[in-house]
Amino acid sequence: MRPNLSDCLTRDVRDRCLHSRWQQSKSHLITSFFISAVTLLIVFHGDWVRAQDKPIHESHPLKTADTSSPRQTLLSFIEASNEILYRFQGEGLSFRSEAERRSVATRVLRCLDLSDVPESVRTHVGREGVVYIKEVLDRIELPPVETWPDAEQVADEEITRWRLANTEIAIAKVQEGPRKGEFLFTPETVERAAEFYETVRHLPYQDRDGITPGFYQFYLSEPGWMIPRSWVQSLPSWARERWFGQAVWQWSLFGLTVISAVLLMLVIYLYGYRRATSLRSNVLKYFLTLGFPIAATIVPLVTNSFISEQIRISGTVQLVTAYASRLIFLLALIVMLLGAGSRVAALIIASPWIRPGGLDAQLVRLVCRVASIAAAAVVFLEGGQQFGIPLTTLLASAGVGGLAVALAAQDTLKNVFGSIMITLDKPYQVGERIITKGYDGFVEEIGLRSTKIRLLTGHQASIPNEEMARSDIENIGRRPHIRHTATIQMPSCTPVSKVNLALEIVRNALEDHEGMREQFPPRVFLRDINEASIGIVLIYWYHPPDYWEYLAFSERVSLQVMEQFETHQIPFARPGQTIHIAGSGTIPNLNFKS
Repeated sequence: MRPNLSDCLTRDVRDRCLHSRWQQSKSHLITSFFISAVTLLIVFHGDWVRAQDKPIHESHPLKTADTSSPRQTLLSFIEASNEILYRFQGEGLSFRSEAERRSVATRVLRCLDLSDVPESVRTHVGREGVVYIKEVLDRIELPPVETWPDAEQVADEEITRWRLANTEIAIAKVQEGPRKGEFLFTPETVERAAEFYETVRHLPYQDRDGITPGFYQFYLSEPGWMIPRSWVQSLPSWARERWFGQAVWQWSLFGLTVISAVLLMLVIYLYGYRRATSLRSNVLKYFLTLGFPIAATIVPLVTNSFISEQIRISGTVQLVTAYASRLIFLLALIVMLLGAGSRVAALIIASPWIRPGGLDAQLVRLVCRVASIAAAAVVFLEGGQQFGIPLTTLLASAGVGGLAVALAAQDTLKNVFGSIMITLDKPYQVGERIITKGYDGFVEEIGLRSTKIRLLTGHQASIPNEEMARSDIENIGRRPHIRHTATIQMPSCTPVSKVNLALEIVRNALEDHEGMREQFPPRVFLRDINEASIGIVLIYWYHPPDYWEYLAFSERVSLQVMEQFETHQIPFARPGQTIHIAGSGTIPNLNFKS
């Protein structure tokens, strides 16, 4: 069937449309490919260029400052300071460049002698010293580099100190310590850096290479990576004005941060102690009460880090904040260590293999307390060094204080050492019956100062451990058995047959008796024969040493012997008295016996 004209026209139009669309698509594909290729070329070219421009220190991450001579120290200082500003002036102190910033900052800080600065604020003082010294160097005329002493001149001329011409900025050779032999900016220069800057801040920047205009302003105003740089730049002008050395927005965030930290610690304190009072378990209660000291060690450090690294508060405010946070951290850590001793002891004693009232538990408490005190002392000495107090001064103060405490509390210390001796020797434990110093009773508590005994009368006796360590102690609670000894007295006129019968009766009563062990059979013998009586001695051992069971058994044996003696008419000797009447020779001595 032939197609009509309209169908042909429609097909032709459709083919032309399809061809046109294909041409357009092909054109778009070529254009897209070209654009992509150009984009990739630009990107790779940019990466290649950046790779070529990458600073040397990125290829050598362990690169440090060359401080072998005044010339090298000054050159290293200027180079690192310039790199800090050039690198971060465009991108700010972002997280991406944090590691690089720390690497360069460490290099420039190594040019300063900060040995006299307390460790707790050493980094902050060093940073400000770098900024002040660099600003001074950029505003004054420097002598030619050739005049700066190099390593060869230092060796030939034995130079140990060099002062920058027409200034009081000095670089000196370190004479002792771990950095002995290096040339660094002297501690006096670092200390007076702010004074030098205030003197020259009105001068314009010099027209030479290596100048970093705005370095001080950058240091003061640039936020950390957590605070967007665009947010600070978008603030109104009044929020960026400086009051008392800080910008308004810095003061605002500083106050908000401090208030938040205080409220957080307050909430932890109230919640921890309220929860602790509602708990029945002493172990959980003890550890929950440690929440506040732990928070007091973490929150101040985090707060100070945020203030110095993110808000970037500077000057005296930062010094006071750093000192306060470190001091709170140190005190809280000491309190936490002292409290952790009893908590750890409670956790160990809560284990099933330690009896809470035993000497092992007391030994655990003592060891944990001594360990916590020793740890607190170490933290005190180390913390004192970070605050700039020499170790010798701390040791001398501790020695004098320890001597004063020892003299004032020598009786207490005697008792403490007595408790240590008791704990190590273990002459008795809680729950055991002892006899000492005329006291007979059960041990209720062994403390660091005294031992408490519940007497058989119900009274409580408290004896100092120093006396207990020197006393003779009879530990009844540790006897393996109860030994019973008795004598049965019969009249001296008792026939021998009756005596033999009496021996047989007693032996039968004790044969294989209750509480007997093969190693301790009963003993019955005829021992006492005199003009007044005949005595049968009996000895037996009762196991285990249960006093009330022993009394019940003794009662049964005594009744059995009495019944047998009564049945066989064996008399018991009656107690008698002998009266001697002294008179003249005509009256003889008379003996009355009953």
